[in-house]
Amino acid sequence: MVKILVAFVAFLTAFAALSASGSAQTVQGETVADPPLVINHVNVIDATGSPAQPDMSVTIQDNRIVSISKYKKAKLPPNARVLDAKGKFLIPGLWDMHVHTVFGDWIPGGQEVSLPLFVANGVTGVRDMGGDLDTLLEWRRQTAAGTIVGPRMIVSGPMLDGPKSRFPSSLSIASPEEGRKAVDDLKARGVDFIKVQSFIQREAYFAVADEAKKQKMVLAGHVPDTIRASEAVSAGQKSIEHLTGVFEGCSTAEDQFLKGPKGPLRFLQTYDPARCDALIASFAHNHTWQVPTLVWERGQWLVDVTDISRDPNLKFAPSSWQQKSWPQFTKGILAELDTDTVADRRRFVKKELDVIRAMRDAHVPLMAGTDTAAGVDVLPGFSLHTELEYFVEAGLSPMEALQTATRNPAEFLGLLSETGTVEKNKSANLVLLDANPLEDIRNTRKIWAVVLNGRLFTRRDLGGVLERISAYAATH
Repeated sequence: MVKILVAFVAFLTAFAALSASGSAQTVQGETVADPPLVINHVNVIDATGSPAQPDMSVTIQDNRIVSISKYKKAKLPPNARVLDAKGKFLIPGLWDMHVHTVFGDWIPGGQEVSLPLFVANGVTGVRDMGGDLDTLLEWRRQTAAGTIVGPRMIVSGPMLDGPKSRFPSSLSIASPEEGRKAVDDLKARGVDFIKVQSFIQREAYFAVADEAKKQKMVLAGHVPDTIRASEAVSAGQKSIEHLTGVFEGCSTAEDQFLKGPKGPLRFLQTYDPARCDALIASFAHNHTWQVPTLVWERGQWLVDVTDISRDPNLKFAPSSWQQKSWPQFTKGILAELDTDTVADRRRFVKKELDVIRAMRDAHVPLMAGTDTAAGVDVLPGFSLHTELEYFVEAGLSPMEALQTATRNPAEFLGLLSETGTVEKNKSANLVLLDANPLEDIRNTRKIWAVVLNGRLFTRRDLGGVLERISAYAATH
């Protein structure tokens, strides 16, 4: 026990040291700014849709990009720290737009595992889709201040669910009045948006949607079981997660699905291309964002035939996740969801990719999200790279896939003027890669360095982060 406590104290001390690096220092009561960071000879992929710009010089002061120019024309600021990035590729910091970092006792270790693991994987921003609000508000404050290592956090706090929610970090809503009050209370407490779950009742959902609109709060989440996706669009829901309501809306049996059982085989048997085209067109027309969480979907529908034992990243998953949480998730999925044959579920997973391709062709706005860490072997950071690979498999170009985790989230959040692309005056959340992701999206995994809100994490720094996470995970 003494050894574990000593190791844990060392772990926290190391993270505190990393958090302090790259931040302004105070000398005799006066704040002294860090010298500029200059990244030279780098290939810039700005995520605007433009091709890579070779041999560039990027200067960062504090937490902002202050200049981008051809290396030959660049002027080196006095006292600059110079990083030679010849042969490297610079992209914006990545966003995971569907995560759960603290979710009751289901996924412990959020601060020690999830938050730093995002950063080690180049994820500098997350949208937390349901969690313990007091903790989330504190982490949001501390990550913004740089006192703990973690991405920028956009949070909803507890999810709004039905009268008898089965999930932790949820508010059970039994009436329209309770729904309106929940929106008002959460706004007063400082959440960034409102999240709805699957079991919220029909009248309560529309009350929540109406109150969110009155309070100028973004509404996001599931299409509840008793609501059509088309109705969610009309109600002003800004993003739909997990393709909820989509296959119902693409089906000739949509009315039946509102009242009774549904599943992959029935979705496939009743799929109507014309209905699906009309629904997708409504998403595009109303700018209703889709966060399909393909990595979670595939993990769910094929959980009983997927061998996760060979995943080299399992060492970063705490023992409690592997021995308690994941078996419980698997048991629930097999009892309630994966009741069709494996062959039918494989067909459905492929059909999901076909629908994503149709959405892309119709210009439906898409974002990358994983539902980490609330899924079996859905790991913070690592699974986002898998999500980008699934987007390419679905028919997106590597640039389009990259934008689902960079430019698109910034646009969705109303933050495009300050983040999401590599441009002058934008925030310095950046990832340096060893290879070109526009040639192969899998190259987003080849991380050489991360700049988090102006702070440089070298490959050596990131290696140390991963070592400490692995040590923590082994004993928790």
